[in-house]
Amino acid sequence: MRHRVVITDFVTTPLTIEEYILGDMADIVAANAFSESELVGLIEAADAVMIYHSFNVTRATLSSLKHCKVIVRCGVGFDNVDREFARSRGIPVLNVPDYGTEDVADHAIGMFLTLARAISLQNSRLRAKIGRWSYDEVAPIHRLRGRKFAIIGLGRIGTATALRAKALGMDVVFYDPYLPDGRDKAIGVARAESIAELFDNATVVSVHCPLSDETKHMVNAKSLALLPKGAFLVNTARGDVVDTSAIPGAIASGQLAGAALDVLPQEPPDDNDPLLVAWRDPSHLAHHRLIINPHAAFYTVEGFDDMRTKGAQAVRRALQGLPLRNVVN
Repeated sequence: MRHRVVITDFVTTPLTIEEYILGDMADIVAANAFSESELVGLIEAADAVMIYHSFNVTRATLSSLKHCKVIVRCGVGFDNVDREFARSRGIPVLNVPDYGTEDVADHAIGMFLTLARAISLQNSRLRAKIGRWSYDEVAPIHRLRGRKFAIIGLGRIGTATALRAKALGMDVVFYDPYLPDGRDKAIGVARAESIAELFDNATVVSVHCPLSDETKHMVNAKSLALLPKGAFLVNTARGDVVDTSAIPGAIASGQLAGAALDVLPQEPPDDNDPLLVAWRDPSHLAHHRLIINPHAAFYTVEGFDDMRTKGAQAVRRALQGLPLRNVVN
């Protein structure tokens, strides 16, 4: 019996990787959908579904699945799938938590260094012919060794980022109330018991936690005020963990010396979003001190191949009736 595997979005033909792993047992369909409604007529008979991140998959779609054995969210985050409803229908939801660990960590550190060393700021000002051709136009720039690198969420990517920050000679502190004791000892970092303790005297806050009701807008105007004046913010996790409406004001006041966001609450964002308006306004400090990327931290050629490979392997294990890994519901 051949199975039917539907890839909802993001990945299109040629399906070389998926065919190599699943081709002997399944017919694979790439829906290339940009909204949930476009899945109608394509997904109902699927034995397995592979989901990326273009839209949310709700109970409307999940209810239409006739005999689905597994849903694989091909990525780390899984907030775009109604996991609990899937569970109520007996469908396990899996994620791929390790495909881009080093890539996202590299990106987070790269964004931080770009801010802390004023690399982008100096380039932006010189290009716009603002000020003199001199380093002291962006002074002071501080040495990083011995300064506090604050991490929200010490999972795989948070840990990889912590190790990179340690290699820079920084003092790494993390906040993750769900992490068992001992990880801090194993990698040589310190634990904070609260966001207030984490933010105290931090040079940078790097966000690496999942999005949930608890973490939504965890970084906001009130928490940013706990940082020392002139700190930096980096988010490579989920856009809604940060209340982005607070960022233009924090940069304008000098509370933040800069921010780098690889993720936003809405992707792509609305042109009228106050964050983008400030970012594009040459007269606003955010124009030179805010870096926005299009949810790209995960991407390398190798990481993208890993994501597809690991997602297809998870489907194969499920269709073969083997024990499942990385079940998130």
